[in-house]
Amino acid sequence: MSQPAGPVQGDGAVTLPPLEPLAAPARWWQRGPRSNPLSTAIRWALLLAFAVIFLYPFLWSVSSALKTRNDFFVHNTRLIPPHFEWSNFVHIFTGVPDIAAGVPFGHWFLNSMYIGVLAAGTVTISSALVAFAFAYFQFPLRNALFACVLGSMMLPSAVTMIATYLIWNKVHLTGTQYPLWLSNVFGSAFYIFLLRQFFLGIPRELFEAARMDGDNYWTMFWRIAFPLARPALIVTFVFEFKASWTDLMKPLIYLNHDSQFTIPRGLFNLIGTLGPNAGGHGDYEIVMAGLVLATLPMIVIFFFGQRYFMEGIATQGRKG
Repeated sequence: MSQPAGPVQGDGAVTLPPLEPLAAPARWWQRGPRSNPLSTAIRWALLLAFAVIFLYPFLWSVSSALKTRNDFFVHNTRLIPPHFEWSNFVHIFTGVPDIAAGVPFGHWFLNSMYIGVLAAGTVTISSALVAFAFAYFQFPLRNALFACVLGSMMLPSAVTMIATYLIWNKVHLTGTQYPLWLSNVFGSAFYIFLLRQFFLGIPRELFEAARMDGDNYWTMFWRIAFPLARPALIVTFVFEFKASWTDLMKPLIYLNHDSQFTIPRGLFNLIGTLGPNAGGHGDYEIVMAGLVLATLPMIVIFFFGQRYFMEGIATQGRKG
């Protein structure tokens, strides 16, 4: 005879016991360290191996920046220098003793900083405006125009390089820093796609309520869409700042004087100055010191913005 599922009340109803919530199964990376020692050891070994692979180039750069000229060529594979030459980080600012003139690394750093901020800021705002228009407004040929925007990503930059140079030369801006960031006011196809996907995930009722309150489209964008899209905007800003900070092609094409150089363009010029063919003695450890200093800002930016950065990437994965 079957047992009742619970105590029977006076009216004949059966009271069922409360259901216990089912715990989600632990993922392989969430399991306790004592559950399977072998799998834990294998997991840590793989993580350490990949960490060494990804960190080795940076560690080699730091090691090379702390070596003497002779150790740079003789012990170039050793990560721990025989002698630590801290003066390399001073020579990148004051100049190599074999060269009379100093190295304007500090000026290159400021140029890269403000050009990167302008490039990232302009492309973030302009791309957000275009993305909001594609996400919110209903107009003829909207999908066709958006397909054309996405199709422009298929064009390699080398295809438009000559035409772009001719345009800047026509307006007499070659030899200046304007081509390095001013073209970003027209937005970027990749960032427009990224931000549009985010704007599509914002409930349309928020905008309709704002319209009923009498807000115009600019207010809706600035007070609703822009704040809610902060993670995606930060991702866009960091991506473009990194692209501008490490860009060498545009400075090579448009910049001619040391006072205009960014860090990549200045270090490229410094390699030619320190090389044996230019009368130098191959003080490439000085260049490595400059490379290490140039890497630090991106590490700091990612360290402080990684929460927004990861949130924006995860949100795009859910909305895509």
